[in-house]
Amino acid sequence: MVVYIYAALLGFLYVFLSFRVIFRRKKLHVALGDNNNIDIQRAIRAHGNFAEYVPFTLLLIYLVETAYQSLLLAHGLGLALFIGRSLHALSISRQPEPLILRQIGMALTFSVILTSSGLLLANAL
Repeated sequence: MVVYIYAALLGFLYVFLSFRVIFRRKKLHVALGDNNNIDIQRAIRAHGNFAEYVPFTLLLIYLVETAYQSLLLAHGLGLALFIGRSLHALSISRQPEPLILRQIGMALTFSVILTSSGLLLANAL
C-alpha cells in the first residue's frame, strides 16, 4: 500500500518536530508551557498543527487507496500531504515567518482532505 510510505515519512517528520520542541524547552529551561517565548510557541504550534491534521488525512488517503486501487492517485495525495505539512512546519517555525509557504502548505493539506472526501463520497454513492 502506497499510504504506508507516506505514513512512514510523516512519522519521521512528526518525531523531528517533537524533538524540536524538546530541544527548545531544554535550551530555554522551560519544562511546561511556553514561558511566552515565541520560539517555543512556534515549535509547539508546528508540532500541534501537524498532529491535528495528519492522522485524519492519512486515514482519508488510506480509504481512497483501498476504494480506488490507484497507485498514482494515492501517491499524488500522499506527496501533496507530505509537501504541504513540510512547508507549513518550515514556515511556522521561522521568524520572520515566510507566510506564503504556510499558505501553500495549508492549501495543499486542505486540497488533499477535500479531494479525498469528494472521491470517497462519489464512490459511496
